[in-house]
Amino acid sequence: MLTLYPDIKPYVRHTLTVDPPHELYVEECGHPGGLPILFLHGGPGSGCQPHHRCFFDPDIYRVILFDQRGCGRSQPHGELEKNTTTALLADMEFIRNHLEIERWLIFGGSWGAALGLLYGETHPSRVLGLILRGIFLGREQDTRWFLQEGAPRIFPDAWAALVEDIPAEERNNLIEFFHHRLKGPDELAQMAAAKALHAWESSCMRLVNSEAPSQSGRTTLLAHARLLIHYARHHYFIQPNQILDHAHQLKNIPGIIVHGRYDVICPAGNAWELHQAWPSSELQIVPLAGHGATEPAIADALIRATNLMARRVG
Repeated sequence: MLTLYPDIKPYVRHTLTVDPPHELYVEECGHPGGLPILFLHGGPGSGCQPHHRCFFDPDIYRVILFDQRGCGRSQPHGELEKNTTTALLADMEFIRNHLEIERWLIFGGSWGAALGLLYGETHPSRVLGLILRGIFLGREQDTRWFLQEGAPRIFPDAWAALVEDIPAEERNNLIEFFHHRLKGPDELAQMAAAKALHAWESSCMRLVNSEAPSQSGRTTLLAHARLLIHYARHHYFIQPNQILDHAHQLKNIPGIIVHGRYDVICPAGNAWELHQAWPSSELQIVPLAGHGATEPAIADALIRATNLMARRVG
């Protein structure tokens, strides 16, 4: 079974000014003259982590990572103004042009997979290939699965902890509840809401949840929660079923889809529906795996995918 490549450091970092007030953190690592690939982190609201650099052979790939608007080391942290899916797609094009890259590969998981698909559908001529994990399609049914109807039936104890301080009459629309709680004046209530969402997501992340939730800092937890709810509340700033309806735009783009059989955050049916709409893609449903990118079987499949794609297009 393949494991992550050894830790590497960026050979250059960029701070790119896009729409004020936003500044993007961008880093490059691996081979400066290698096959360019853009890493798209999840969330919305997460940021890039050091292990995200390690899915790629550093002797082959020029790996570009960036923290999306309001995330990670991009500034202002947690900013919601001018933070939309259209803006993120424009940011990706801005980065590509700034780095003087004609065409590149896209690698993304969960929300990053949705963003990669939207980019491929919008700019198909700029995409050499897509490697996607844990397919999220940004539909209302996907949000309700995660927060209301599906995952809570599989993790009823974790969901009970999520909603224990929420009045029963407000539990049918958790997006609105958390929206008001996170923007409210009570800082303790804001933090409690952010921690509750983080604990819920962590509980559902892996098939075998052997890891404690990461101890992210206060500002990171709040930014993640606010961006997560901001995007969900606005239906991810896309039309209903937009990704599947426009999947024909991907017909000339090679794609590898990796999805855990027991993914509770994004059920495997999402990957199946995408594969049906994009029949030239390759679908690998990984047994004994959930949603997490670093679960051994998922990491193995992703590294095999990056190696295979490099041989095909490199």
